[in-house]
Amino acid sequence: MTEAAHSFEPTEHPHRRRNALTGDWVLVSPHRTKRPWQGQVEKAAVEKLPAYDPKCYLCPGNARAGGNQNPAYTSTFVFDNDFAALLPDGPRGPVRLPHPAHDDLFVTEAETGTCRVLCFSPRHDLTLAEMDVAAIRCVVDVWASQIEELGARESINYVQVFENRGAIMGSSNPHPHGQIWANYTVPLVPAKEDVQQQAYYAAHGTPLLVDYLAAESAAGDRIVIENEHWVVLVPYWAVWPFEVMLLPRRHVAALPDLTGSEREGLASILKRITTRYDNLFETSFPYSMGWHGQPTDGLDHSYWQLHAHFYPPLLRSATVKKFMVGYEMLGMPQRDITAEQAASRLREMSERHYKEIKEKIDN
Repeated sequence: MTEAAHSFEPTEHPHRRRNALTGDWVLVSPHRTKRPWQGQVEKAAVEKLPAYDPKCYLCPGNARAGGNQNPAYTSTFVFDNDFAALLPDGPRGPVRLPHPAHDDLFVTEAETGTCRVLCFSPRHDLTLAEMDVAAIRCVVDVWASQIEELGARESINYVQVFENRGAIMGSSNPHPHGQIWANYTVPLVPAKEDVQQQAYYAAHGTPLLVDYLAAESAAGDRIVIENEHWVVLVPYWAVWPFEVMLLPRRHVAALPDLTGSEREGLASILKRITTRYDNLFETSFPYSMGWHGQPTDGLDHSYWQLHAHFYPPLLRSATVKKFMVGYEMLGMPQRDITAEQAASRLREMSERHYKEIKEKIDN
């Protein structure tokens, strides 16, 4: 052991941690939590929303921005994105551009795919944290059915399910909704995860994230909450201040493969973690979240393990967020509080929503 290792204190000394799932690194600078903040302060999120907004293009019965009319839906509702980033028809694969002397410097591939929007609820004023478990279970089932349907297409090799929650994360509409983008090619991040998981499986004969969860469960200090089928933890290599990863206890490669009891457990734990998020700074906690599962190209991906990532930007309060600029854009990601400190903060949170408590006090 080196002299540095003898004196190293992870809550005081800068260090970097490797993301076993992507091969990337993150710089951890825990001493920076002591610095004063004089940077940008966001406006507090508007808390009071109507159950129905006649101007909302996602509410039941309303006209959408593209001109189509929503049905009077009463549960979940899925539709093709009116302003899709991917289009189902057209060329795909390598495209030769007019740079014959430098083909390796001007590489282009035509891409096709499908983009859909999933409204979680007809209620305009709810989030996953405020929906009941039965309603969240409907969302889980639609996630799974969309992956199954789109992934069965020969032209689709990866289905990315995600949610951007809050204006601070680029959501243009507060109505509870997520998106499904289905690509002909496997996107960059799951492609990185595919490489690392395949290499680990070849070396060890077991899935990377199955072994990782076993190690995290034994350590315990980054575990936030768990139930019979699922575990929520702050990854050892977390980049965002209160980032978490959601993992199934069983080896399962894709959302459609979940059993009924696993889907019920997933709905329950989604409500629990999003409620803890909201309670952390008593605000509708913004985040980007998404599911990573095996590609849908029909090849053997038995080394894959299903998981979800939550990337919330808030750092110190409801109005102070983490910025990814400067060193993060030009060097590597950097965080201040350690993953262990973040997990401890989240463990301290109640699973009774702060709005419910305030409402009871007011009445």
